[in-house]
Amino acid sequence: MQMISLTVGPLSTNCYILVCKKSRESVIIDPGFNKIDEELVLEKIREQGLRIKYIINTHGHLDHISGNAKVKEETKAIIAVHHYDADMLTDPKKNLSRMLGLNIISPPADLVLQDGDRLKVGQLEIQVLHTPGHTPGSISLYLEEEKIVFTGDTLFAGSIGRTDLPGSSYEKLISSIKRKLFTLPDETRVCPGHGPETTIGVERKENLFIL
Repeated sequence: MQMISLTVGPLSTNCYILVCKKSRESVIIDPGFNKIDEELVLEKIREQGLRIKYIINTHGHLDHISGNAKVKEETKAIIAVHHYDADMLTDPKKNLSRMLGLNIISPPADLVLQDGDRLKVGQLEIQVLHTPGHTPGSISLYLEEEKIVFTGDTLFAGSIGRTDLPGSSYEKLISSIKRKLFTLPDETRVCPGHGPETTIGVERKENLFIL
């Protein structure tokens, strides 16, 4: 697997492009970029001859979905999100963009995801883990062979996602981390929605937000 990691948008969202080296089939996770970032990201896709199969949103907040429309227009990729967050894509109030005086509207989901779903991207297999708490439909994306998990705004290096927003729940977030993420092997790389990488082992031992 080749991974392209980009920090995009006004809230410094981590956007990841995962590439099957053999087929060049790819997935873009959380294209939360603004117009300044759009051409940079799309140029990388063109330069490397990538075929984007899926656009996956780890949840429905504006800073993780704002590039959906442009990427879909350019690549015709399938937009995928957990079914509990699907209505956030098309509702500026629910995706919190209206709160900031914006009007972010993504195309609707082409594919609604459930816990345990598996998506094939070339030779890569992505397992969907439903990890609610930050939003009802927050998901993490686990690639077992590559020993890597993309946690969106559920788990960060030394921190956890916000639970003071509409639809969030501290109890569900902590449960998601303990029951879903902390059952993964210690060496699993954690690529969060914001901030630096970490590992499951480090967070299990050192993250003071998880009692």
